Amino acid sequence: MQRLTEHPVLGPHDGQPISFEFDGTVYPAIEGDSVASALLASGVRILRRSKKADEPRGIYCGIGHCYECRVTVDGKASVRACITPVADGMMVEPGIPSAETRS
Repeated sequence: MQRLTEHPVLGPHDGQPISFEFDGTVYPAIEGDSVASALLASGVRILRRSKKADEPRGIYCGIGHCYECRVTVDGKASVRACITPVADGMMVEPGIPSAETRS
């Protein structure tokens, strides 16, 4: 796992360890992580694929402006992983479901 445990300005990252699921695999996280940062710490770089060209999409801006990191979180589509706090037991699916699969 790639993770900074101490930052010279922000101080220590001392949240409690938790876990969540992404695309059928359970990943570790720390309270206070975003979904994107927890996945990046575990080496996951691709969060979804583009609809037209099936190209990989991941973290681009990291501050919620570009929408490249959209995932489905606990059944809610089009959630930006970079600004969404991870929660213990959260279910995250890559990409955005098509209109036919949304309920």
